[in-house]
Amino acid sequence: MELIDQRVKKIMEECKERARSVGLEFENETLEYIVSNRDLLELSPKFMIPTLYDYWVHDVEVLKEYGKYKLYPTNPYETVINSRPAISFYNSDNPDWLNIMIFYHVLAHIDFFQNNTNFKHTWGEDFVGLALADKRLIESLRNQYGRWVDYVIEFARSLDNIVGFYETLYHIDYTFESQAPSQIEYYFNNFLQEEVAVPQHQIFAELGRYNKLLEKNSEDVATKIFLSDISIRYPEFAIKYQKFLEKRKQPASDLLEFIRDNSPFLKKENNQWMQTILTIIRNTALYFAPQVRTKILNEGWASYWHDELFRSDERIISHEVDYARVNANVTSISRLGLNPYAIGLRLIQYVEELADKGKLNYEFQKIESIEERENYNRKTGEGKKAIFNLRKYFSDFTLLNIFITQEFVDKHDLYVVGLRPNLEKQTVQYYVKSRKAEDYKKMIIDSLYHPPYITVDLNKTSEKLLYLVHNFEGKQLIKEFVPDVLIGIEFLWGGEVNLETTELVVDKPGSPTYRRQKVLWICKDRKVSRRNL
Repeated sequence: MELIDQRVKKIMEECKERARSVGLEFENETLEYIVSNRDLLELSPKFMIPTLYDYWVHDVEVLKEYGKYKLYPTNPYETVINSRPAISFYNSDNPDWLNIMIFYHVLAHIDFFQNNTNFKHTWGEDFVGLALADKRLIESLRNQYGRWVDYVIEFARSLDNIVGFYETLYHIDYTFESQAPSQIEYYFNNFLQEEVAVPQHQIFAELGRYNKLLEKNSEDVATKIFLSDISIRYPEFAIKYQKFLEKRKQPASDLLEFIRDNSPFLKKENNQWMQTILTIIRNTALYFAPQVRTKILNEGWASYWHDELFRSDERIISHEVDYARVNANVTSISRLGLNPYAIGLRLIQYVEELADKGKLNYEFQKIESIEERENYNRKTGEGKKAIFNLRKYFSDFTLLNIFITQEFVDKHDLYVVGLRPNLEKQTVQYYVKSRKAEDYKKMIIDSLYHPPYITVDLNKTSEKLLYLVHNFEGKQLIKEFVPDVLIGIEFLWGGEVNLETTELVVDKPGSPTYRRQKVLWICKDRKVSRRNL
């Protein structure tokens, strides 16, 4: 692995100028490396972060990739990671004309990383540097605690798919301090109900008194008068309010964070090093979470711009056929399975077309006539503005849920494929199961990453028992994985673990209908059992 030479770097800098001229925004500093196929195979299990901590599963993945490569040798074109500065890797077999196309693709990815709000919590971090520091720390812990470090990593990684990604973004926009209740809010919601414990009708009377002050005065004046009266009636109010603020603690946003901060076992002096590992695993998972949730939009955005920029670049001359072949391989719609490049690209182009014609408004939505909808064109020229808004605010789910319409499905001849046995030929047949937009949308949305939603029942949790609740959203947990995960959680908590979940069971023998059954998994002393609730 080595940096690209100065000649190729000059080409990249020229591509940056052209990309910025059409509105892409990214930091100027970037690093580009030339890598072999072997380098790519070794970096892939580490999500292309060369400084990521070492873990035995990475070695297994490398061996598996070597086996695949022997059977199906391929040349990946590029990989780019969201770091500061942004780092991209290019296959050593790429010719110059292909690298120019790929540079545009990579620059669009970097633009997406540095502007899409789902990545907001990564904007101020040099993750490659952080990963190196984490790697060194884990190695030092290995020297002290040996194999126990890998046990803790494994137990923590079994939970890293349920980190509080959206809660993290929420707290960036609305910091915990800004959410602190005002004195008025504390008075009605906490002080009267918990400290003084007055009857409910007195609370309503106090609310009425405050509302009357608001009718006659501005909010600031009414609040000052009301608080002045409270300080006379309850001299201890100010002290109680300050103590309340001091005791407030930001609630854990996910199970991994809750265990790290509240486990009696991890709080013991000899075990506190484990909390460090849980923090590393959680931070790494949070860093990669937005990439999983924006893959279709991100790849579509990069494909849109490499096509826009390279086709207008004079360096494409004499390579038009080669480019057409490569681009078709990347962005062709797959009739079986999902090609994120293809669907993402076409949705972005579809939104651009809608915006250019002025169709992204309520007036157009009210039109029922097919002919009138097709001929509707206000020539607003808002297409580029609309797709840059997609890049800034949308995720895969919002993009698919809003813009996969019947018009889009018909335009690209999309459909849901079904399978059925052919008893005569002893084969399986593929057939067009549905051409409805709702069915196609559901098929793609169902394929998106959607980890289980698991919370802690604080009323049933104690130092000796961690009680978890799986909030059922139509998909049951994979039963084969539950025992091993619960054993790991039991180790980290230092006590019994209960998991309340819902399973789908056949209503009657031979019946195609299912019913929901509440189930309780119990893990105690590394023995796992389950019973119906």
